[in-house]
Amino acid sequence: METLEIFGLQFVLSIVVVTLIAKWHAAQWLDEKPLQLALGILILPHAFRHLGLTFLTPAVVSDAMPSFFAMSAGYGDFVSGLLAILALVALHRSWRSALGIVWTFNIVGTLDLINALRQAEAVPHFGAAWFIPTFVVPLLLVTHTMIYSRLLKNGRKLINPLQSQSI
Repeated sequence: METLEIFGLQFVLSIVVVTLIAKWHAAQWLDEKPLQLALGILILPHAFRHLGLTFLTPAVVSDAMPSFFAMSAGYGDFVSGLLAILALVALHRSWRSALGIVWTFNIVGTLDLINALRQAEAVPHFGAAWFIPTFVVPLLLVTHTMIYSRLLKNGRKLINPLQSQSI
């Protein structure tokens, strides 16, 4: 198999496995939680997106890594991770702006992943960072989808100022 084929197969299989875990185990459990708590749990993995800065580390990725990919993926993940942390704080403290912050994080984070995935020319240069797009990105895409689903179904009742749910 060629490198791009291996990457694609690993990516698709990771999406399938994460989706099955989400559907069979996480979704129903999260449905039983208050919305603030469920969103917080789904956002938690995104708070580690600073790890995307790895694409800017020459000792980890190939010297031939396209600089446009490294910069956009690295800093896109970094910004998405900061927005995720801000969303977690907003949810935890029941800020009135929490819903807008969660929407902003989710849109920016999703667009960042789509931007990175469309740049297939970078795949052969991932080096030791290979696990990020083949394992972490599928997890992030599935959790983004789960967040959209909850926001669209229940977003208006996110924050009740009289009753704060701790995350």
